[in-house]
Amino acid sequence: MDNLGIQPIANIPSTPEEAWDELIARISGFFIDEKFLSSTHPLVGHLSVTLRRTGDLIGGIPLSAIAACDVKVNTLCKVIDPKAEFDPLLVLSFMYNAAKQSPGVLVSDTNFWIQSQKPYSPEAVDMALKRWSGTSDPVEVEAILVPHVLEDELKIVRVNLRDNEHYMSYVAEKLTASDSSHVLVSRTIGKTSSEIRLYFAAPNVHFVSDISKNVLACHGDGDINCQVNKRASYISGQTIYGDALLANIGYTRRDSELRTEDVNLCTYYRILLGKLPDGNCKMSRDAILAAELPSVYSRFSWKGLSPRDLLCSFCRNQRLSEPLFAVSRVSCGMITSAASSEERGAPAKSIENQHNDDVRTEEETPDSFKCEVKICSRKQEILVEYSAADTWSKESDAIQNSSLKVLIWFNNYFKQLNTKMDKLYLSECTDGFKIHPNIFLQEFAMCLSVYGNTRCNDSGMCSAVGPFSMDTPEKHLESTTTLTNIEGPDSGVFPSHGSLTCISYTASLVMKDKAKKYLLESHNEFEFEIGTGAVGNQLESCVTQLTVNQAACFVAELPPRDLILAAASEFSHDLSNVSRESCLLEFSVKVLQVTEPLEDRMEKALFSPPLSKQRVEFAVQHINELHATTLVDFGCGSGSLLDSLLEHPTTLEKLVGVDISRKGLTRAAKSLHQKLSKKSLVQATVPTAVLYHGSITDFDSRLYGFDIGTCLEVIEHMEEDQASLFGNVVLSSFRPTVLIVSTPNYEYNPILQRSAVPNKDDEADENAGPCKFRNHDHKFEWTRAQFQCWATDLAVKHNYSVEFCGVGGSGEEPGYASQIAVFRRMAHNLEAICLNKDQNQPYELLWEWPNASIPV
Repeated sequence: MDNLGIQPIANIPSTPEEAWDELIARISGFFIDEKFLSSTHPLVGHLSVTLRRTGDLIGGIPLSAIAACDVKVNTLCKVIDPKAEFDPLLVLSFMYNAAKQSPGVLVSDTNFWIQSQKPYSPEAVDMALKRWSGTSDPVEVEAILVPHVLEDELKIVRVNLRDNEHYMSYVAEKLTASDSSHVLVSRTIGKTSSEIRLYFAAPNVHFVSDISKNVLACHGDGDINCQVNKRASYISGQTIYGDALLANIGYTRRDSELRTEDVNLCTYYRILLGKLPDGNCKMSRDAILAAELPSVYSRFSWKGLSPRDLLCSFCRNQRLSEPLFAVSRVSCGMITSAASSEERGAPAKSIENQHNDDVRTEEETPDSFKCEVKICSRKQEILVEYSAADTWSKESDAIQNSSLKVLIWFNNYFKQLNTKMDKLYLSECTDGFKIHPNIFLQEFAMCLSVYGNTRCNDSGMCSAVGPFSMDTPEKHLESTTTLTNIEGPDSGVFPSHGSLTCISYTASLVMKDKAKKYLLESHNEFEFEIGTGAVGNQLESCVTQLTVNQAACFVAELPPRDLILAAASEFSHDLSNVSRESCLLEFSVKVLQVTEPLEDRMEKALFSPPLSKQRVEFAVQHINELHATTLVDFGCGSGSLLDSLLEHPTTLEKLVGVDISRKGLTRAAKSLHQKLSKKSLVQATVPTAVLYHGSITDFDSRLYGFDIGTCLEVIEHMEEDQASLFGNVVLSSFRPTVLIVSTPNYEYNPILQRSAVPNKDDEADENAGPCKFRNHDHKFEWTRAQFQCWATDLAVKHNYSVEFCGVGGSGEEPGYASQIAVFRRMAHNLEAICLNKDQNQPYELLWEWPNASIPV
């Protein structure tokens, strides 16, 4: 602290009586010791300006200026009464009564001016005037008036500072206060380096000097509580009364000049945004309109503040205590063979989901970690506890993943905040969370009051607070964006699930009559991982339809006006009066670079040819052996298998793909359409091709009895019960002659992970924990015994035979990298089933060759 030039705060009194005596002495010390005028204390700036006055008020400053400048005074007031931390009026009352008992100072009986009893010496005055210069030229500062009536709009006002007068005099004019001594000042808001504060007029009260009695008392029949400014109180964490002015004006230790900076609507809404669980994520990425809080944590692709930092920032902005993290080591005897993903720190599977004979010994499996998180009120009362059974191989991964879970919970909760109180449901226990509703609702009472009283109408003007679209239903994850102005050739390199994608984009607000266009947000290089929810659904849908170096435009769903104003720093004033009905949000996007998922990079680096190509060759071999003419690919994704099959000579006459992802199918349609168009120019006959949108666990009669079915590297992306359901449906209802299913062999993972190039985080952690999944999206990865048990049970149940093989590696211990089961329908299992073609067709026909056009 000495090296940094930081002076430790003197010992704080332990009793209210001691604090009261020290408060009296400190206030007196500001005025009776002329040496104070030569210090760098910000209060000297206030004094030096008032020393230029003439008449009775020479050297007189408002008491609230002391509270705004001196941390020690505020600390002493909190010792006297802890409520003073949240009430500037209470601080003023303590200071007023302490000043009346302070030797060497004068305090008015009718207002809150304070000044020295004795005139300062000319030398001291001259020193102060030289050190702290006044405002030589008039300065106009933009500020925001925050009305205490929630239904009233925010107003932009301009404060003119001139004539070397004390700046709070001009603030008093805007607040219609009797004089600047009746102006109260909040703590700083937002960044600690700023002087953004809320100024408001003191209510009509009188003070009692005896601290053993009630300090505040209303004059007449006035009611202070009815004048509380809920919006201003919410963003400051203090009780603000009446209309308030949000302004950035003041003196600091860093500069002898009066510091001023404009505060506009963008500033206000960014302060409000910072109080939301995902607000700091948006602002740390400088992408308010594009970025979202990701649904999963990746050590290698996470951008912006870490989940732990985001959670800590959220708690500070809500005036909660710092989050408590309790990391514990989990004995290896409780960990199964399935554990965390290398790329994501994904949780290890619980012991109930694994076979007992796959539990490893202590020598084989190092310990893992789990993390409990507690969120407490400012009084250290527990609001939320999170403790899940998930474990991670790294202590840091345990903290980050648990922090993200808590953030996501808060984010979901905040989406309900404009719900009527009688409809707001707060479950006490769910998904590893334990909630303490009474304490929680009490702590967020102001927040609930602000959002709950907001009546936001999408077709109306800007709401005063705005619920940040918390009342909108959850968007469908597979929304498809319609692109316009597509530029650039198809490079064939497109973003896929799990790939790290870099884009450039601009977001502009366009008037429907094309009269004006406002650039709200732009990024030259913005990187995110596909499939983690790190950007809005429409933006991700656009990106996944483009290839590298392609660009396109699309019209996006109009976000809440609050977010628009938070992004529009330059145009916030113009946009505050624009109706939502008259404008559109337009994105212009270009894909710059795509980095394949870790699993794909690893397979290409370690296998020649890559595993994906070996799986295709395996399928081609069985197609030709069977002389198959029809094939259905269950979980076809972006159509990589179907596309690859067209490059091999086969007997196939019809190719069909089914997938739940509309975005993947759109990509597959474009690729297949392009390849089939070229083949039709040089071949007399080409296979027909069809793509269906639907779940592979639902039966569709149009796909009954195909020669061959494939499901390559799909089931591990499903929950285990869904994988079993798929097996039952495909063998009992679809009934292909041959079904080929492949999935990663978990036992091969140690070889892959030892062969992969270590990253800087793993270099010193060779035995960091159990083997990791190959992809963050895998719900499970089976050993050979587990896979064979699953497949054998299905085959016996549905009259199929099954044989096991694989690709990648030699097949010796520990088996193939990708294990494969080939199901063959038994000869006596040929009877037809009764099909109702009208009632068993849940799939949506998305595209077919050569009849349908390419979907958009």
